[in-house]
Amino acid sequence: MSKKFVSILMGSDSDLPIVQNAIDVLKDFGVKVEVKVTSAHRTPEDTHNFVTDAENRGCGVFICAAGLAAHLAGAVAAITTKPVIGIPVDCGPLNGVDALYSTVMMPGGIPVATVAIGKAGAKNAGFLAAQILAVSDEELSVKVKEQRREAADAVRAKDKALQAKLAG
Repeated sequence: MSKKFVSILMGSDSDLPIVQNAIDVLKDFGVKVEVKVTSAHRTPEDTHNFVTDAENRGCGVFICAAGLAAHLAGAVAAITTKPVIGIPVDCGPLNGVDALYSTVMMPGGIPVATVAIGKAGAKNAGFLAAQILAVSDEELSVKVKEQRREAADAVRAKDKALQAKLAG
């Protein structure tokens, strides 16, 4: 399997309950994960140093979670050419809509793949990061395909149970 890993950056330690969903998905696939609290606004030099170091050590994908102004993913994307996935965190008075717009509205040439707000988005960020790494890692590709098959089988089993219940 690839030695590439995923670096997850959070704007605050309070983002961990959301980010944990991405961590769990990646660990289920056997992907190494590093997690760091850093801020695009309050610790920009630390953010830059971490991203540069992680990239030099083999980071294949960055995931960034932030709420409110949510500039972390964009700041990271400005530093690296590795894929960056932004998770808008649902905090504050706008329930994450502000973070969604801040994350998704990047200038041309500095892309950030943006997932849904909150826990579902964090889970999808983990899946997307695994899929990105799987492009060059056949073993991980097989795991991703198997997970998709298992998810489909689970839906079919639920439908079968529902049909049996409705049939009486």
